[in-house]
Amino acid sequence: QVQLVESGGGLVQPGDSLTLSCAGSRVTLDDYNIGWFRQAPGKEREGISCISSGSNNSTTYYRDSVKGRVTISRDNAKNKVYLQMSNVEPEDTAVYYCAAQGFPVCSRRTILAPLYDYWGQGTQVTVSS
Repeated sequence: QVQLVESGGGLVQPGDSLTLSCAGSRVTLDDYNIGWFRQAPGKEREGISCISSGSNNSTTYYRDSVKGRVTISRDNAKNKVYLQMSNVEPEDTAVYYCAAQGFPVCSRRTILAPLYDYWGQGTQVTVSS
């Protein structure tokens, strides 16, 4: 079955940078709209960024709260999608998930958790001094 596996989380200090990875198994990530979500304790899961399928030019979307600090990208040779985060803040503390959606175009309207078909198990990011 399709598997998505996130990695790269951990404990970082405010202002640091980190890169999260989403690796696909039995799925070609370039064929899918891949989203990154996060869920902080006591809060709903929110979509922060997504990237359209390669056939849709891998267009990207960023939530306003992370715009300018986050970059989503693909490495098709490795079948991975990355989320680069810079200047992290304590408010970025959450479990981060990647997900794949069959509808290939990423946008503000499609980065909704119920629309995503496959999910990883999540990776914890804690921002603290």
